[in-house]
Amino acid sequence: MQRLAIINVVGLTNRHIGDSTPKISAFVSRKENRLARIRPDVPAVTCSAQATYLTGLIPRNHGIVGNGWYDREYAEHRFWKQSNRLVHGKKLWEAIRDIDPHTTCANLFWWFNMYSTADITVTPRPIYCADGKKVFDIASTPAEVANTLKKRIGRFPFQHFWGPMADIKSSEWIAKAAQWVEQHYQPHIKLVYLPHLDYNLQRLGPNDPAIEQDLQEIDAIVGNLIEYFEERATKVVLLSEYGITPVDRPVHLNRIFREHGWISIKEELGHDTLDLGACQAFAIADHQVAHVYVNNPAIHDKVKAVLEATDGVEEVIGGQMLHFSGLNHSRAGDLVVVSDARSWFTYYFWEDDRLAPDYARTVDIHRKPGYDPVELFFDPKVSMPKVKASRKVLGSTMGFRTLMNVVPLDATLVKGSHGRVPENMDDWPLLIGHLPQLTRLDMIQAKEVYGHLYQRCLTDE
Repeated sequence: MQRLAIINVVGLTNRHIGDSTPKISAFVSRKENRLARIRPDVPAVTCSAQATYLTGLIPRNHGIVGNGWYDREYAEHRFWKQSNRLVHGKKLWEAIRDIDPHTTCANLFWWFNMYSTADITVTPRPIYCADGKKVFDIASTPAEVANTLKKRIGRFPFQHFWGPMADIKSSEWIAKAAQWVEQHYQPHIKLVYLPHLDYNLQRLGPNDPAIEQDLQEIDAIVGNLIEYFEERATKVVLLSEYGITPVDRPVHLNRIFREHGWISIKEELGHDTLDLGACQAFAIADHQVAHVYVNNPAIHDKVKAVLEATDGVEEVIGGQMLHFSGLNHSRAGDLVVVSDARSWFTYYFWEDDRLAPDYARTVDIHRKPGYDPVELFFDPKVSMPKVKASRKVLGSTMGFRTLMNVVPLDATLVKGSHGRVPENMDDWPLLIGHLPQLTRLDMIQAKEVYGHLYQRCLTDE
């Protein structure tokens, strides 16, 4: 059994590897190592990609059709859920245990982290108090690991993991946690998630000169982890989930549906609220992919025609094509929409910003019926937004109810997105390491990553 560290450098693509990433470049250049571009499945998003990598299955088999979906029985959306039981299929470490039952696995911040068969897990998990207060925290298995990590390396910097203040600090913490877990548990398989590149690649776009600093920052962390693990007789594999490409056009599918009378809106406390169960048709947006659920079958063809005529929509997948696209699962939409290269989909459904729901101006990844990258920005209309946010955090800590409404409603701020298959292979995600089955410059399917990781675990070279 080979001890293996699988480091997920989110957003890393071949075009990023160069002068700004000397340590990653040196790892790629080793004689024994290989670099493969991964042709992503649609949707090329975090939860789907990770599920494919760890099971070798496509979405119709493992069931993770996106970062979120609509639950038809509950008539509610589900976004960024954590239970590993949502992922169908045997996981990588479970398959290795069939050969060596003593195999242990640690999962550091990969998604669907909770209630899995991994031996050690650490994941973000806020505490939601009865008085409305939200306390940033982490959860772990064994339970005492979380408290020990907080004592040894400090509290997890949650505000730096997602939101307007997201930056390198979260990746630094996760890297330190991975080293601590290795030192105290020595798991055979280590899954390490480093999200740093995700932030400014979406905020600024991949062509912004500021990305060079982000590359330098993540390169230092990755290089340190490579050195640390290899000193402890652990092989290292680097991979990424998707590549982020430039965008300049947000597409508001739910607003279009509202114009056709297919969206059901409830007025709650002076705000518009989307009533999913009462809608005839609606979209659950997820970067450059959207699942469209048609509750009224009589309008299915009309919905499809409207989507096909919408600027920014490149493909509408339905019927038998859902099978050929690997998306024919009960969680998937009746139609799956893919944007063109310059566009992405918002969840926005209100027509007047004054009527937007209260969560729209906050970081609220579970309540919003779709992914919202605008959460990465402070509202430019708010003076001294960090001061305002700090005051609200302090008030919340003291037990006062408060609304952290510092996020703008301007979707044009977003300059990078993902989810579709980029035309240029240099924008595809990567698999890098001593993987003898690969040629030096290879192209593989996303589901094939599993097989290469499996073989790397079993190959003593």
